[in-house]
Amino acid sequence: MERVSAVSRELPRGSIVALITPFTPEGMIDRRALRKLVDFHVRSGTAGIVVAGTTGEASTLTHVEHRELIAATVEYSNGRTHVMAGVGANSTAEAVDLARFAEEAGADSLLSVVPYYIKPSQEGLVEHFVTQADASRLPLVLYNVPGRTVTDLAVSTVRRLAGHPNICGIKDATGDMARAAELVEMLPSSFALYSGDDFTSMAYLALGGWGVISVVANIYPRKVANLCSLVASNDLARARQHLIELLPLTRALFAETNPGPVKFAASLLGHCEPFLRLPMVIPERPLQHAIRECVKAGVENDS
Repeated sequence: MERVSAVSRELPRGSIVALITPFTPEGMIDRRALRKLVDFHVRSGTAGIVVAGTTGEASTLTHVEHRELIAATVEYSNGRTHVMAGVGANSTAEAVDLARFAEEAGADSLLSVVPYYIKPSQEGLVEHFVTQADASRLPLVLYNVPGRTVTDLAVSTVRRLAGHPNICGIKDATGDMARAAELVEMLPSSFALYSGDDFTSMAYLALGGWGVISVVANIYPRKVANLCSLVASNDLARARQHLIELLPLTRALFAETNPGPVKFAASLLGHCEPFLRLPMVIPERPLQHAIRECVKAGVENDS
């Protein structure tokens, strides 16, 4: 299917959902549910979709599935929202191939995580990301999540990488507000700073962040989008109230490893089945109960 219109390839501001990947009972990508999810976020005011990221269980996808997921999401968005393709890999050659494929498929930008398991040096990280950025014309967003990758992308390294014309932003999932302040201080205002931590999204935005790449937005997209808009308009009192209302669900969604809890929550709303790829499994029963209560209490107030 040809895209009807092209979204601007400038990076978006506001709420960007870290999209779950729905699976069928047989373990295949559920394309019907994926289409419904894309439509849901377009209707809900989500500024963009990250596909094949951590929340999308990219690490459990085959190479063929990874590409299929990116291409299908671009097709279903049909130019209606920004699609940021997850193209991270611990092999630079694979990361380059994914970046090239995402551009050919029509994605609007790229998200690339720090290579995991290998524990590269900072110089190795520079060469990895520069090599990937050289392979595509799309804006590349760095993704730093040392809690998962072990290796931390140092602020000084981000500053070096920001000099590359195609490296245009960072998803900072450290939850460290001192680091966020340092990034704001050291980087140009044209460099997109995204919070990758729902708990600190408001504080990150207030410091000058462009938006949040959000897990919670899978469940409460309007409220996360509104929180971002309220901070942008300097209505901090109302933004704070939105954050407080989101906290019970946010706690529940991160009580076990993401994306188990959020996929279970999405299944309660009929967005998908709660199936995950091993070794991920659905949450323990006490957490299932807590998630049910949060969804029941909050779904009518997602406004």
